[in-house]
Amino acid sequence: MVSINKNLLILIIVLSNICRLSAQDPIQNTDNFVQDSLTRNDNHHNSKLNYRHWIPPTLFIGFGIAGLESDALQKLNISTRAEIKEHQPRHISLDNYTQYAPAAIVYGLNVAGIKGTHNLRERTIIYATSQLISAAFVMPLKHIVKEERPNGANNLSFPSGHTATAFSSAQFMFREYKDSNFWLSISGYPFAIFTGAYRTINDKHWLGDVVAGAGIGILSTELAYRLYPGINRLLSGKEKNTKTMLIPYYQNKNFGIGLVQRF
Repeated sequence: MVSINKNLLILIIVLSNICRLSAQDPIQNTDNFVQDSLTRNDNHHNSKLNYRHWIPPTLFIGFGIAGLESDALQKLNISTRAEIKEHQPRHISLDNYTQYAPAAIVYGLNVAGIKGTHNLRERTIIYATSQLISAAFVMPLKHIVKEERPNGANNLSFPSGHTATAFSSAQFMFREYKDSNFWLSISGYPFAIFTGAYRTINDKHWLGDVVAGAGIGILSTELAYRLYPGINRLLSGKEKNTKTMLIPYYQNKNFGIGLVQRF
């Protein structure tokens, strides 16, 4: 029987609670705007944010940042790694793939006829935006903080980009299916939790890196949904004769935005 060390169990519980808190009482302001996003009155999107739903990811990002300086949290990082090494779990590379699993499932379900809240164009814009936002947080922080990885491979440990992508994808799946099938909507979180846990098991990240990455992922997706109406208006360009479109792209491990203008 595989034994789970207590600190890794704490990590799983913490990440599970991120999922639970994020799944509760979704943001009312953006629940239904996607049903007719091209024609919905903009006043609805200008209403106040429900800040309570931004608290969980903010707290977990704060936890990770505090762990960079707090002696107690650094000791927790070290003791977690020590216990993992004591049990010598098998290192596997599935976390390289499970980070994308929830988003892939969303597109697979749509192909199978199980529609989400958005159509193909809308959800692609939202998901691409979430990944751009996540990368905008993760990549600069890695180079600013320069925290050494547990395995000593480099100084790009904080925060965990894999975990950020995984939780961004899981939150994306949640937002797409929360109104039609709640249990289906939360089924992406186990993949995210698995990804985060195995970043520590594979000796790639400290506990604080993973918790911060989870917070960044959730926050990135929530921001993407909040920003979508404005991005959609920009991409649609309905009010101008000249059509201008910004198209997110991913190439050679880099995110970017391409500008297309039609006269």
